[in-house]
Amino acid sequence: MQVILILGAAVWQDGPSPTMRRRCAHALSLWQMDRAQVLVPCGGLGIHAPAEAEIMRDIFIKAGVPAAQIIPEAKSRTTYENLRNARALLSRFDVTRVIIVSDRYHLPRARMVARHLGWQAETSGPSTRGGHRKTQIRNLAREAGAIPLYALKLWGHRLRGSDRR
Repeated sequence: MQVILILGAAVWQDGPSPTMRRRCAHALSLWQMDRAQVLVPCGGLGIHAPAEAEIMRDIFIKAGVPAAQIIPEAKSRTTYENLRNARALLSRFDVTRVIIVSDRYHLPRARMVARHLGWQAETSGPSTRGGHRKTQIRNLAREAGAIPLYALKLWGHRLRGSDRR
């Protein structure tokens, strides 16, 4: 089975954030190109209800994806948890291919976590065209700091032997 994991993004008071909409649209285009049979939206409850994965599931259903082809992971709050929890959800299936969808600035960290968890995942992100430049710069700066911190976190997990197959 081939799956597309869509990493969480904010739910605003009035619904999905533009980031979430971009990620969902990109994942939907990959699904429509038959790159995978199953969509796995990831993300738990943030500041505003419902959980990120539930909002994404609704977006996909409204776009014509059969509910049976969507496996939401609605408990995670971080990139690490998105991928760890999705891996646990998918452990009962014969997953042959994983495509992780997130914004492009976020993909190197997502790929690093996926490798730590034993996945040789492909990554794919929507265009940044039309995004707010200040937000993009802030997100790039955040990732520049998050990548080394995540590397240390994953190294610690490896030393303790946690999260390995």
